[in-house]
Amino acid sequence: MPTDLEYTIEDATLADLPAIVGIYNETIAGRMVTADLEPVTVDSRQKWFAEHSPDFRPLWVMRSGGRIIAWLSFQSFYGRPAYNATAEISIYITGEYRSRGIGGIFLNKAIAACPGLQVNTLLGFVFAHNEPSLALLRKFGFEQWALLPRVANLDGVERDLVILGKRIEA
Repeated sequence: MPTDLEYTIEDATLADLPAIVGIYNETIAGRMVTADLEPVTVDSRQKWFAEHSPDFRPLWVMRSGGRIIAWLSFQSFYGRPAYNATAEISIYITGEYRSRGIGGIFLNKAIAACPGLQVNTLLGFVFAHNEPSLALLRKFGFEQWALLPRVANLDGVERDLVILGKRIEA
């Protein structure tokens, strides 16, 4: 945990959505984190935001100095009731705060929250060329469960998608 970073983590509110979208949009141009090719709008993310709730699929924001610097979301996997105990997690961090341990802080919190959320399997969907994210998830015990070769086309470059998973034992 970074000792120089004072922060709070809390459930996101609708008022936080513009900052969440802003951080997400920062990652698009790098072509490493998301398959979106153009920035998204706050309006386009309203339905996604509404799919989160603190007791089932949380959306957390990290604040430092009153500013949102990162967020983590739990997302339902495959949208069928039999998969309710499985959730996909995503972490997005604003550029100036990357490589400061925030991903690890969020993963510790997410893993600890799983029993209370009735989640026993976490998934991460990561481009194979996104070594920092792959390394972070592996550090926390995620294993590669699938490789989907050349399923994304980012500006004419075909990219592989790695699905990593971790079982959470209560």
